[in-house]
Amino acid sequence: MTGSGSNARPDLPLAVAIGAGTMGMAVARRLAQRRRVLLADIDAARAEAGAAAICEEGGDACAVACDVTDAGAVARLAERVSELGGLGVLAHVAGLSPSLGDFAAIMRVNLTGPALVAGALLPLARQGSAAILVASLAAHNFRPSDAAMAVLREPAAPDLPARLAEVLGDEAATSAAAYVHSKWALLDYARRAAAAWGAAGARIVTLSPGLIATSQGALEFERSPGKRAMFARTPLAREGTMLEIADAVEFLASERASFISGTDLLVDGGLGGTLAPD
Repeated sequence: MTGSGSNARPDLPLAVAIGAGTMGMAVARRLAQRRRVLLADIDAARAEAGAAAICEEGGDACAVACDVTDAGAVARLAERVSELGGLGVLAHVAGLSPSLGDFAAIMRVNLTGPALVAGALLPLARQGSAAILVASLAAHNFRPSDAAMAVLREPAAPDLPARLAEVLGDEAATSAAAYVHSKWALLDYARRAAAAWGAAGARIVTLSPGLIATSQGALEFERSPGKRAMFARTPLAREGTMLEIADAVEFLASERASFISGTDLLVDGGLGGTLAPD
């Protein structure tokens, strides 16, 4: 029983939203319309502020600090999810663009983090649960070397960045290379993990945004002539919005997507088709 003035909805399933940045909050707010939300971020204050904002808007939300690259922190996150009744939906939004980290940091945040979180929460999934991992258009029309692929298929390995850098060579181990390799590996991870999630009656998918209007995206746009060239080729002639990504997450988390697992949804305004080889 809840007290007067409380938004607590213990009857609702739990959504775990990883990342309290701008896109993470757009997704968390959307999930909060039909679910309780546990908002996780490496920045405890940002997570608390995000959860408070959702509560002020009438949602049921709480926060937890979690460095997704730290196995111990992820285990504590799983304990909290268990205390809250188990997993309904995982939306892993947190990630680093090439301008926001070096090779090792991008590999850990964009690949090791989602793999650790999904692996830790799988035992808490039940019939109808869904995990949505945010990847990128950059993962499409790209294929790593066989040697790199062998490394990427151990995403939770603590020495993953060092092993991949050795395969690529020091000069090729750039932040841009880390980004495209990490996002390709995330698509591959979801495909390979689908059977394990299916055994629990649950689903795992990736969602690949194209050019989306976010503060992080604006920074990349400013620094990268390639991004500006991609914008010029986008068939819909605009960037996507965070609300459109939230729409896609909402669909993938819903019963309307109940037969969709182990695959990727590309939300890119048609840009991917212009980049594909003839």
